[in-house]
Amino acid sequence: MIKVGTYNDLKIVKEVDFGLYLDGGYDYGEILLPKRYITDEMRIGQSVSVFLYYDSEDRLIATTQHAKAVAGEFASLKVVDTNRAGAFLDWGLPKDLLVPFNQQKVAMKTGFGYVVYVYQDDISERLLASSKLDRFLDKVPATYKAGDKVDLLIAERTDIGFKAIINHKHWGVIFENDVFGDLGIGKKCKGYIRRIREDGKIDLSLTQTGYAKMDGLADRILLTLKQHDGFLPLSDKSSPDKIAKILKMSKGNFKKAIGQLYKQGHIVIEDKGITVTKNS
Repeated sequence: MIKVGTYNDLKIVKEVDFGLYLDGGYDYGEILLPKRYITDEMRIGQSVSVFLYYDSEDRLIATTQHAKAVAGEFASLKVVDTNRAGAFLDWGLPKDLLVPFNQQKVAMKTGFGYVVYVYQDDISERLLASSKLDRFLDKVPATYKAGDKVDLLIAERTDIGFKAIINHKHWGVIFENDVFGDLGIGKKCKGYIRRIREDGKIDLSLTQTGYAKMDGLADRILLTLKQHDGFLPLSDKSSPDKIAKILKMSKGNFKKAIGQLYKQGHIVIEDKGITVTKNS
């Protein structure tokens, strides 16, 4: 079944001066692949992978260009223009993607990036985007388990950390003490399910949970200590940024790991930093 706003494998059925026509079946008929996208390898009867969208004259067009987002997905896209219709986003195709005013959570400004959902309007069949994310996320309770590895899109900054979209389906939260390194709005990264609360809300971690993870972080601290003559100017009072810069881990994980190392007798913790013991 052909889907507009995403990739389809379509058979080449006709060649004309201005391109190739692809078989769109009963619903769409012949779909033009403009000449600028044709390669020497393309032949009548072959199938080609193309992205389908409506051009500025609302004609269904095929392209071999890579779209930055497809229908049914969330993505961070930059506004390139605004007018009376709304804001227009660069999504990698000749025709920019429209966010109507009634689909803007906040008024969008040219030059700024926003996390949006790409969808096909039921009435006009046009491809549009919306920054009102809640209405497009799955309301069905999540079935993830603690420790599951997931894809994340960082979507919002909050007082307690960051809200992230999980696998294009659910909201999750990364708490401030679990954040390390550069974690800006629109960043895509891997993460892990920390827990699903009784109210259905999901806590996330950027690192694997459990004893295996803590052992790995503890080993990283010991190795870094030995590479710096047995001393690191880090303590539980150090800033998250300083810890992330030196050890590439969150402050929360750092505190847990040095607690583990201290109990095992591998380090001494002082106000100025941590020192490796002689028997380590």
